[in-house]
Amino acid sequence: MPSQPLPPPTGRRFRANAIRALAMDAVEKARSGHPGMPMGMADIAETLFLDHLRFSPRHPDWPDRDRFVLSNGHGSMLLYAVLHLTGYELGIEDLKAFRQLHSRTPGHPEHGLTPGVETTTGPLGQGFAHAVGMALAERLLAQRFNRPGHTLVDHRTYVFVGDGCLMEGVSHEAASLAGSLGLGRLVVLYDDNGISIDGAVDGWFRDDTAGRFRAYGWRVLGPVDGLDGEAVNRAILEARSGEDRPTLILCRTVIGYGAPDKQGTAEAHGSPLGAEEVARARAELGWPYPPFVIPPEIYAAFDRREAGAALVAEWEHRLASYRRAFPALAEEFERRLRRDLPKDLEACWRNAFERTRKLTKTEATRRSSHAVLGAIAPALPELVGGSADLSESNATLWEGAEAIRPGAFDGRYLHYGVREFAMVAAVNGLALHGGLIPFGATFLVFTDYARNALRLAALMRLPVIYLLSHDSIWLGEDGPTHQPIEHLASLRLIPGMTLWRPADAFETVVAWRDALTRRDGPTLIVLSRQGLPTLPHPVEEDVARGAYIVIEPSRPPELLLLATGSEVALAVEAAARLAAEGCAVRVVSMPSREVFERQDPAYQARVLPPALERRLVIEAGATAAWTGLAGPAGAVLGLDRFGLSAPGPEVARALGFDVETVCARARTLLASSSGGKA
Repeated sequence: MPSQPLPPPTGRRFRANAIRALAMDAVEKARSGHPGMPMGMADIAETLFLDHLRFSPRHPDWPDRDRFVLSNGHGSMLLYAVLHLTGYELGIEDLKAFRQLHSRTPGHPEHGLTPGVETTTGPLGQGFAHAVGMALAERLLAQRFNRPGHTLVDHRTYVFVGDGCLMEGVSHEAASLAGSLGLGRLVVLYDDNGISIDGAVDGWFRDDTAGRFRAYGWRVLGPVDGLDGEAVNRAILEARSGEDRPTLILCRTVIGYGAPDKQGTAEAHGSPLGAEEVARARAELGWPYPPFVIPPEIYAAFDRREAGAALVAEWEHRLASYRRAFPALAEEFERRLRRDLPKDLEACWRNAFERTRKLTKTEATRRSSHAVLGAIAPALPELVGGSADLSESNATLWEGAEAIRPGAFDGRYLHYGVREFAMVAAVNGLALHGGLIPFGATFLVFTDYARNALRLAALMRLPVIYLLSHDSIWLGEDGPTHQPIEHLASLRLIPGMTLWRPADAFETVVAWRDALTRRDGPTLIVLSRQGLPTLPHPVEEDVARGAYIVIEPSRPPELLLLATGSEVALAVEAAARLAAEGCAVRVVSMPSREVFERQDPAYQARVLPPALERRLVIEAGATAAWTGLAGPAGAVLGLDRFGLSAPGPEVARALGFDVETVCARARTLLASSSGGKA
């Protein structure tokens, strides 16, 4: 500490400099990180957190807190510094461990790891899109539960974005959606510093950002001086004065503000400033304290533990009053927050299963999914979903569903428009907010547009559902641009993702039930366009284990046909023909490989006996991932080429997905002592 008494720290700028100092120190100690954004946005953060944001460090999951999203997540030290200073359980030792193994201060914010972090960010633009989902969730819940004189849901969503966020395409999609819906409680503060990793953005980013957002239907304020806390304060107050549309506040800042030689340059973006520059920045900012030392006066000015606890206590008083006035609604509200499913849902499942047993004709699994939606939606009021302009094709608009409209939030169905990436990210945001069970839908092939948001859903272990129809070459005439090939394999590679590809209506019900009861990650339900027959005598408990025996011969099997989705019916038909030739064939359906691989070894060995080595795996997609399951004496009938444009059955025959080809491959296996790719 300095030998001479220090002047008392006062004023906004001194408080903001505490954020700057902690960011500089943590990045310097880690020898890694991004000091520029925290130093440039420190005044904005100080103003937002101390004058506007409603939160409680002692209750980080308080349902009615304002949500704060750091979309430009590389500036994570700004968030960690503010969380530490305001009183969250994030100590100075956590800041010193910035970017170190197993610390609670990773390089980019991670939801579920650090208290106060609302969502995982880093892939630019996605935090913005998550925030759109959060703001929508607030409006939906407010419409459902708030009553005159009894307000349970009353919060806002604030977002920090940078140039990179606004360049990414997902931000365009998300901003358009938010403006169309009139999400007036969404406030975005733009760090307009003109610098990205490659330098001054003027050479590659000349958008009229203000004009673009006005065209989306946003209120645009500024530019304001982002280094002037009072100017930012006035802009936020103006943003809060109206709720008819979302607000973008343009904040002119200087990246790395306070670093004499590096401020305003790309050098401040993603590298430590260096010990000499940090020392000079301390002098420039008038910050006389050693690294990681914050004076008590600053801690006292930032501390929001008592104020936050008072906010929570006042809200809990309102909740108690609400319980007395509206007991049924209160019970539903609290059940949703606990993520408990309604008791009435079990009867819906029984009815859905009973329906499948009565089917006498083929049915596309997208239509089976539609039937499930129609059965469960009335009993599951928190279910909210929609499609990326494919409602009829995805079969997602259930009977009685009311659409969410601009400024009108009493519906439960959302027309996302042709915005696959924003849809998936917004669904993530709806789930992160809590109180809702969200789903989104598109064609399987278009998950390419949204893959990174799917990845973040898995990384955050979000219980979200995605319905992906038109799952294979059988969609036919739309041709190779719309026929997924590598998609099943690539989506199964995402850690924590569960993919169901049901073969019939019964498996579709099981997939939906598993998705709704899952709490530790996202679920993809992949559905067919073409009609599929109901498989014989399924056992609910076995289907729920991810793979099960569909056909078992009267004597020990000599060949195993394993298939997923629509190819299971093909395997059943081929098995019947082979049986007529005297071959004993077991047919296994594997609607979810991930679920099956979580089963105990005894069940796995019962379905796929190691001694039954002659196996033919059949899936109309990339083959590489199946070779291990097929084994050295088995083979894979799949696709490692793009599809064709023609009626679906013709495409299937041309590419070898017909009974004749399956039987021929099976005979080859039976005649050979070793297998290979068929």
